[in-house]
Amino acid sequence: SGAPAEVLLLRAVDAEGTFEAMVSPGGKLKPGRRIAVADDLAVEVLAVTERRTRLVRLHTAGDPMAAVERHGHVPLPPYIHRADDPDDATRYQTVYAREQGSVAAPTAGLHFTPEVLAAVEARGVRRVEVLLHVGAGTFKPVEVDDPTQHVMHEEWYRVSGEAADAIRAARAAGGKVWAVGTTSMRTLESAANADGTVRAEARDTALFIRPPYDFRVVDRLITNFHLPKSTLIMLVAAFAGSDLTMHAYETAVREGYRFYSYGDAMCIV
Repeated sequence: SGAPAEVLLLRAVDAEGTFEAMVSPGGKLKPGRRIAVADDLAVEVLAVTERRTRLVRLHTAGDPMAAVERHGHVPLPPYIHRADDPDDATRYQTVYAREQGSVAAPTAGLHFTPEVLAAVEARGVRRVEVLLHVGAGTFKPVEVDDPTQHVMHEEWYRVSGEAADAIRAARAAGGKVWAVGTTSMRTLESAANADGTVRAEARDTALFIRPPYDFRVVDRLITNFHLPKSTLIMLVAAFAGSDLTMHAYETAVREGYRFYSYGDAMCIV
């Protein structure tokens, strides 16, 4: 019809160009609808999922992801009220990102440059990489009075054997495990055994970390200042304690700190 539409690709379902996606306007984009993105790219809505997302098929000649790279936009968080620009392709991305699949950047990692990482490693800190594909549910606020009734989003993570061995060795030697961001925290705690050892595995997690929670792996946390009523601020409160967390946020508001993705960070020790 010529009306505007938006498709946010969440995850690939197959190698043929089928994706799970969020669409807008949801009431109009029903199965059978086709969205013309460019002369060489169209999106067909196939089905509605149980989560009210859509299964869509990209119609293009050649590699579907190549078409996405040509015509797509960086999906900035909804609280950034502007269109994306070329700088966002690098600014809204960590310097150690390697794989496609996350719908949002792990914001604590945005503070690290190659120079900072090199300086940390020069001081004898061993850096270990884990993977979690941040899902759109990260931005879903908690809308119930009882947090236990909140339906937590699933996200896919992977901890390699090398990473698990390094973390076990550090803990055995009396070292501290630092998580850069809630994404890393959730990954490590999801892969933790009852005794705090970390398993090498790859799977979905729906772990909802909120007070009270007994942390099994992580000793220190670097994290940004998060949205109110979010599962992320609940994770921080579980780790630092509710009173200290609220004190930190009161200080941040009073001192004019920047919040959210491009904002300031705190270190919880």
